[in-house]
Amino acid sequence: MNKIQFIKSVYNLNDLPKQNLSELVLCGRSNVGKSSFLNSLFNKKGIAKTSSSPGKTRSLNYYLVEDKFFIVDLPGFGYAKVSKAERDAWQKLIESYLTAARNVEMVFHFIDSRHEPTNLDVYLNQFLHEENLPYIVILNKVDKLKQSEIAKARKTIVEYFPELIFDENLFLYSAVKGTGKSKICNRLSKLFL
Repeated sequence: MNKIQFIKSVYNLNDLPKQNLSELVLCGRSNVGKSSFLNSLFNKKGIAKTSSSPGKTRSLNYYLVEDKFFIVDLPGFGYAKVSKAERDAWQKLIESYLTAARNVEMVFHFIDSRHEPTNLDVYLNQFLHEENLPYIVILNKVDKLKQSEIAKARKTIVEYFPELIFDENLFLYSAVKGTGKSKICNRLSKLFL
């Protein structure tokens, strides 16, 4: 998989793309590395805008992959330095989109491997359960951890979410080192191609 193009940013559900394609959804806390994940997965620097300041993605960003399916990058949740009204608007957009669940084939829930899941991660997990949306947890930024810390992160995430099984619906990822890239590509190929 290497053909990806940015299609559009959506701020209102009336503006969703008209094509009726399957969708892979990327969601997680602000600054969890979703944009870096996209850039590294497709070896395309800058296809998704990255920023060291959280809260950069404020819309549903649609990317077309291999002319076969969409990747939808959702705004990061929980970023404190924007107004409450703006945070609420993002949350409403995200929940409305996921509840409408047009053709959501899979949701990738990104969690920073360096930290325990937050209340917002737990909330998102419950929300995905309630909406019966299939999901995979990506423990991201593992390049910043030692092996012993990775083992601890894996153990901790399963304590929070016991349904997770490593290499089935739980994957380690590093945009810097490429850790987990081939496994994610294989999973996407089975799903969409």
